[in-house]
Amino acid sequence: MKKSAFLLFNLLFIFSVAFSQSEPEELVTTGPQKGSLVIVGGGKVGNEIWKRFIELAGGNDAAIVVIPTAGGGESYDETYSAIPALKEAGATNVTLLHTYDRATADSDAFVEPLKNAKAVWFGGGRQWRLVDAYKDTKTEGMFWKILDNGGVIGGSSAGATIQGSYLARGDTKNNQIMMGDHEEGFGFVKNIAIDQHVLVRNRQFDMFDILKNKPELLGIGIDESTAVVVQGNEFEVIGKSYVLIYDTTFWSREGFALKNLPERNQLFYFLKEGDKYNMEKRERVE
Repeated sequence: MKKSAFLLFNLLFIFSVAFSQSEPEELVTTGPQKGSLVIVGGGKVGNEIWKRFIELAGGNDAAIVVIPTAGGGESYDETYSAIPALKEAGATNVTLLHTYDRATADSDAFVEPLKNAKAVWFGGGRQWRLVDAYKDTKTEGMFWKILDNGGVIGGSSAGATIQGSYLARGDTKNNQIMMGDHEEGFGFVKNIAIDQHVLVRNRQFDMFDILKNKPELLGIGIDESTAVVVQGNEFEVIGKSYVLIYDTTFWSREGFALKNLPERNQLFYFLKEGDKYNMEKRERVE
């Protein structure tokens, strides 16, 4: 009897240690260990955002690869909107890369332009198309290698959401289903769901559809012409509008001790240009 009790105690101890070690990791939101991300909420991408992206890539001569696949067009050429916009902002070495075929995306020939690239830009459209074309292929592996080499990955609208671990609005039927038939993004930021066009399209309450089912996630919503620049576990807001934070807390410049707030699972607050946020600690950086 004593031996059985001893074995049971040891099993319970091992389980509790394993659970205590794994649980915090599941709850932590972290950015890439190396490199940077520029995550834009859609709409017109301002020159200040393009210039920051180019600067993080290493300057005007840095090799930038633009991926328009989310858009769903039959084909793309050098007139694709992001290319002239980047060139207008000063970039001189911009290449287009596109396929819907996974076998092509998994080939050495296709990833050749990515080998010397310092930056990748994902255009808008439907984020699931990026998953279908590139997830778990050599192309996705090259995205990670660019980050590991200190480069930058950016994107707008669908190109923003794809950078998170949870793929918000990833359903192939329509873009109003928050938890759809595609739920996994590229995960450059872990344990996060990223929404876009938030204020322009009155999407500010949609994130709760995800968070009530996956409360461990950090939710962020980025409005149009606005971006978060991620380095390590922190980001800075740049651009014209706001970023919404869904971390079950509340913050306001005017204070909030006297405010009548809803329940924690219904809270969100706004950050604007110049504000910084620590995703790991889930708090605004003062």
